[in-house]
Amino acid sequence: MHPLVTIVGGGLAGTEAAWQLAERGVDVLLYEMRPVRTTDAHQTDRLAELVCSNSLKSDQHPSASWLLKDELRQLDSLLLRVAAKARVPGGQALTVDRNLFAAEVTAAIESHPRIRILREEFSRIDAARVTIIATGPLTSDTLASNIGQLTGAGRLFFYDSISPIVDAQTIDRAIAFPASRYDKSLDGTGDYLNCPFNKAEYERFVDEVMAAQAVESHIPNDVPYFEACLPIEEIARRGRDTLRFGPMKPMGLTDPRTGRRPWATVQLRQENLRADSYNLVGFQNHLRFAEQRRIMRLIPGLENAEFLRYGQIHRNTYINAPALLNETLQLRDHANVFFAGQISGVEGYVESIATGLAAGMLAAAHLAGDALRPFPRETAVGSLLHYISHADPRHYQPANIAFDLFPPLENSPRDRRERQIAVCGLASRRMAEWKLGEYVGVE
Repeated sequence: MHPLVTIVGGGLAGTEAAWQLAERGVDVLLYEMRPVRTTDAHQTDRLAELVCSNSLKSDQHPSASWLLKDELRQLDSLLLRVAAKARVPGGQALTVDRNLFAAEVTAAIESHPRIRILREEFSRIDAARVTIIATGPLTSDTLASNIGQLTGAGRLFFYDSISPIVDAQTIDRAIAFPASRYDKSLDGTGDYLNCPFNKAEYERFVDEVMAAQAVESHIPNDVPYFEACLPIEEIARRGRDTLRFGPMKPMGLTDPRTGRRPWATVQLRQENLRADSYNLVGFQNHLRFAEQRRIMRLIPGLENAEFLRYGQIHRNTYINAPALLNETLQLRDHANVFFAGQISGVEGYVESIATGLAAGMLAAAHLAGDALRPFPRETAVGSLLHYISHADPRHYQPANIAFDLFPPLENSPRDRRERQIAVCGLASRRMAEWKLGEYVGVE
């Protein structure tokens, strides 16, 4: 009889955790409530469905996002391998065909002999059994209530939103031009389609966004948005030029029709390998669908656009992890219970994968009775887990991986790029030592 671990949630963190456990000889019972119970954001019943962007962010050295991916590749992440297979053009970002990505992850999990999937809602945690909670930002009310009872803590919320997707055939290619930022070639090889605005077009667009009707809100006034994923109408309210210094920034782009930089630009990112749909990058919003259709058709090149998905807003749930978890992702008062993914307070696809991988590896060691070895603080995974468990619990906010989560370097270079290269180099050495069981602490 093999040991059994229960994992709740078939998203990015849950599937990665399941794979890591199963590959270590542990039998896994994976709960996924879809399609028995749906959510406001999911569109399919596939595991590891990407509900917002199809970008896993920068894959260029020496960014913090690249470093986190590099560590996950070193640790043999299933989802990073699938992402490489499902990759579509996205400039310096690791961008995937969301349907192929989810299909490949689902096939891998369903076919693993040590993983059993239960398509039903999970509502009560048994703290006597090794369990990983990876239910993500759309945790059911029943389970969220049970988590509150188990931890003695209330729930925390913030609000997130998703961008529209447009049918590729309805984009006017005489206006929208292919280019990546700062690509000097302008020969049609760019990884994005760019919709350029002149000043008058931009001013009219901002006016319409500001005046648009939003969906009736049930959001309490004291519940914040996640600052890295603000709706465009919220950005516009912060100043007339805020959009063109944010998601509509034209820097590094030249309109081939004029030979000049546009006043503002909307970038469209390819959604899948067939290139039959494009995501409006950074254009998450909470406007009524009819308003979205009308206003988005004011974007040059999208005058006749047909939308495959409109922007939406949804509630995200996360626990106050610094008050509850240690750096091995275990509840401090219930060592058999691990948390991973967005419910632990990380933000981002790769961050969710990273905590799922860590929870799976650490739960396997815990089940075997081994002493748990926290990831080195100098690594991206270690810095992310350190933030989760050591941030100020009074002001805890979800976090993406960033260099300011890492410990300061001794004799740190003054040059920013050199400093980032040094952080990446030290992290790689520490992760290699940790994998070999040779990590003993900081230099």
